Formats: sequence, C-alpha cells, structure tokens
Amino acid sequence: MDATLELAQQLIRLPSVTPEDAGCQTLLAERLAPLGFSAEWLVFGSVRNLWLRRGSQAPLVVFAGHTDVVPPGPDGSWQSPPFSPEIRDGLLYGRGAADMKSSLAAFVTAIEAFCTAHPDAPGSIALLLTSDEEGPAVDGTVRVVEWLRERGVHPDYCIVGEPTSVKRLGDTIKNGRRGSLSGVLTVRGRQGHVAYPHLARNPIHLAAPALAELASTVWDDPNEHFPATTFQISNVQSGTGATNVIPGELTAWFNFRFSTASPESSLRERTEAVLERHGLDYDVHWELGARPFLTPRGPLVSAMSAAIAQVTGHEPDVSTTGGTSDGRFLISICSQVVEFGPCNATIHQRNECITASDLAPLSAIYRYTLERLLLSGASS
Repeated sequence: MDATLELAQQLIRLPSVTPEDAGCQTLLAERLAPLGFSAEWLVFGSVRNLWLRRGSQAPLVVFAGHTDVVPPGPDGSWQSPPFSPEIRDGLLYGRGAADMKSSLAAFVTAIEAFCTAHPDAPGSIALLLTSDEEGPAVDGTVRVVEWLRERGVHPDYCIVGEPTSVKRLGDTIKNGRRGSLSGVLTVRGRQGHVAYPHLARNPIHLAAPALAELASTVWDDPNEHFPATTFQISNVQSGTGATNVIPGELTAWFNFRFSTASPESSLRERTEAVLERHGLDYDVHWELGARPFLTPRGPLVSAMSAAIAQVTGHEPDVSTTGGTSDGRFLISICSQVVEFGPCNATIHQRNECITASDLAPLSAIYRYTLERLLLSGASS
C-alpha cells in the first residue's frame, strides 16, 4: 500500500472530534523524530498543539494543519463507520479523509522523501498542528502564532493543507481568503394582540424592509483578487409561538464575506445607516471572525503551481474564494501563505471521501514544492 494512503488511514482511525486530538499529533511526531524533528507541545486550555521543526536556518518552510475533525453524527447514517477507513470503488471513506487527515499524511511522507533524498538541504522545515481549527479556534493556531512571535520565529513560507481542489487534484490553490464579519441584530417593537395592531408595533414588519434592502445592496465590485462582498441572513427569530400575539422583538443573525475593497468599519457604518434610515429601535452586536488576506503571486505561489503542473500536467487556478481558515492567523507572521489540498466536495458531509489514488500525487506535490523553495533558489 502507498505510504501516504496507509498513514491517512491510521489517522482516520483516531476519533479526533474537535477539540480532541486522540493521539494524531503523537503519531506524526514519532514518525518524524528519526529525521531530526524536535517536538514542542503547546497546550492552551483544552487544546493540544504541536510545533515540529528540523533545522535552524532560513528559509523556513512551515506545513500547517489541524488534526481535529467535525462530529460525524450517528454511525448508522454512514455507509461504513466514520472512524473505520474503508476503500470502496477507488474512494477512501472516513471522517477527515478530505478535511484534512490526507493532507497531514501527505505532509509527512513528502517531508520523509525530501529529507531522505536531500539530507543536507539548506533551510528548515516545520510542521504546525492544532486540534482547534474546527472548533472555536481560540486556543489553536492563533495561540501558537503568538508563541512563535514572542520567540522571533517568522516563517518564510507557509503551506496550509486545507482541501482546496474542486473537480480534480491540483485544480485550485488558495492564495488568500475573504474576511468574515458577523452581526446579531435585535429589533424592538411592542407586543400586543393581533386583533389590535394599533396598540402594538410588530418588529417583523418593521425590520423586513431594512433586511430586504441589506440583502439587495451591492457592497462593492469584484477585483483582481477577490469576488464581490456578500451579505447573507442566516437565522431570524421572533414570536411567542402563539398565532394571536404580535411579538415584541426580532433577532436576526447575518454575515458578511468581504474583500479588501470594503473595510470592516465601512460595512458596519453602511449597515447601521440602513437601520437608522428605516427608523428602527435596534441593537447590533458585531463579531469580526477574520480579516481578508492575500499572498501576491511570488516565490511560494510559483513553486507550488510548478509542482502541481509537474505532477498533474495542469496549471492550477489561484483563488481566494471559500470560507475562512487558519491562514488568517499565519499571515501575521508569514508574508507568504497558501492553501492546497485534496478535493473538497464531501467535506463535513456524511460519507466523507476522496479518491484514494490522489494521496501519492498529493505527497509528491508537497515534496516538489519543498525542493523548489529550498533547493532551486526560489527563496531568492
């Protein structure tokens, strides 16, 4: 069996539902120890993180990923148990197969192949692992980044193993992500009897025109790197459950996925201007989940694109679409961050799977990227 596929199956067998690591990090640390990787265990709260590094010289290439997975739901809803990896019809099934235990396995086998072939290669290689990416993401990579900054560690390149491929392995690299800004809107009315509406103020009726305007607003235009900013209402709650009561309050949850064209402050101001214009009695609680970030085309994007073309025969698209990732934390200490991994069609779904034959080429892409960054002068 291919070494990457075998290691991916070993990882899937470990039920690391966030924030549990379930031994994944220990497995990978023991695997890389013979190559001279030193391990530093970083526990923050209930979250277990690991920093593995070989070498002390620049340039420093970091592979970053998470060992935690989302809950699988009832085993009976899966065709095979979620933590019992199974290959059927050429597909590897199991929770974490795509997101992101296959990438972790490919990181390790790529590093093993590189270090075996080039034992005296210049530079350094590190692996940053967390078990808090699928959860609140407060004691994972963000805390490790703080720890690295305090020690003056600033990686030159960082590769995050998120599943970025869409239709075939290697068709898409992420060189940035949009920001995420969430809001909880509370609109106050006056409760009353539906037969006496003149004695009440219905917050649903009051809020609906404002929400409709927000949903139809064009916030900005797409640019060279990012799609246009989007606004989505995810939940609306109001009423007492009775059909003869006008509710006294409405709560709506919404989210912006925004580009560099619209600063966070501008989105807040424009939203509140709409609410004011509609004369609402309201409060908004804002939460910034991530700022947008971008790695311009340069050594890292070029090295990975060339490695993908070498293995697959196709040039990848370079994109900033999709949700947030730990790249938003890493960009604060590393100016070049990209995300690349297997196909993402089944992530967070029942019967999560990827093509089993993609594991070996995924490892090869990571290895050839290392070679270009550390051996061929890409860092210059």
